[in-house]
Amino acid sequence: MRNERERLSGSDEIDLFELFGVLWKQKVVIISIGLIVAAFAVAYALLATPIYEARVIVQPPTHNDIAQLNYGRGGSSGLNVFSVKDVYGVYLRNLQSESLRREFFRKVYLPSLPEEKRKGSQDALYNQFRDVLSLGAVNKDSSDRFFVTSSQPDPGQAAQWVVHYVEMAGERAKKEIIQNARADALVKADNLEQQVRAERESARKQREDQIAQLTEALRVARSIGLERPPIISNNLSGELSAGMDGSLTYMRGSKALEAEIENLRNRASDDPFIAKLRQRQEAMAFYRALQVDPAVVQVYGQDGAIESPDRPVKPKKLIIVVLGAILGLVLGTVVGFVRHFGVSRLRNGQLG
Repeated sequence: MRNERERLSGSDEIDLFELFGVLWKQKVVIISIGLIVAAFAVAYALLATPIYEARVIVQPPTHNDIAQLNYGRGGSSGLNVFSVKDVYGVYLRNLQSESLRREFFRKVYLPSLPEEKRKGSQDALYNQFRDVLSLGAVNKDSSDRFFVTSSQPDPGQAAQWVVHYVEMAGERAKKEIIQNARADALVKADNLEQQVRAERESARKQREDQIAQLTEALRVARSIGLERPPIISNNLSGELSAGMDGSLTYMRGSKALEAEIENLRNRASDDPFIAKLRQRQEAMAFYRALQVDPAVVQVYGQDGAIESPDRPVKPKKLIIVVLGAILGLVLGTVVGFVRHFGVSRLRNGQLG
């Protein structure tokens, strides 16, 4: 058993020596192929177009950034206050929307291409564009911080595009939120206007009812010949005067009732007699004219300033050269073995 192990071990050593012998014999082929592949790798690393990457990180706005949106909201207004989370949620929805990407593709990316490239397949061009501009969450633990990156040969254009993209998303979100705030204000104004109309109609009907009641009391006063209120000289005078309503309204006398009826019929407006009508009218005018200045509203914040990148992210020259050299040696080794065993079989065939 021991002799068998020694024999096999000796056979392995002989095979290993033979392997190195083959490599040594084919060293010229191996080194030549390795140098050729390494040269191609060096050429690619030197001639490949450098790609620069610009990146911007967006984050939620501050309460001061959205303060103008909440003017006239909250409290007893019945209008919900816009929170930072609400506003930033609208921005993120627009930032990640396919419609915004398509708009940027049409208005910015396509005009930047040469005329001959723009005539190609739009789907293929859009797939290329998706590699040029990308976005996502900064990390899984922070879902409110997002990045937008642009990878291009022109570092200045890469920086401009990321800024332009986040600004387009901001303008879209700002327009949507301001329109919602404006719609809420107009609905509030319409509701107040409806209340004012209802109160005026109610006051008109109450005046008509009051005229009807006074007319009936006037007939009673005339039927008993009571032109003026009775004069009572004791303490009952105040109590009787205070109680000249309802069934005792005729006690005011026909003269007073006629004057009151005439006054009610000639009243130009019931507005001064409607409680809190002026406050509702002022509130209605306020919400009707309420406008939000877009210039003082920000729906997102930017983390840091954007500068043009000064170092390319692609190609990785050192990595390309090292991998090229390794690949060349591996390929040269394979070719050397194939060449050696091919020649050996040919010789054996000729001897046979």
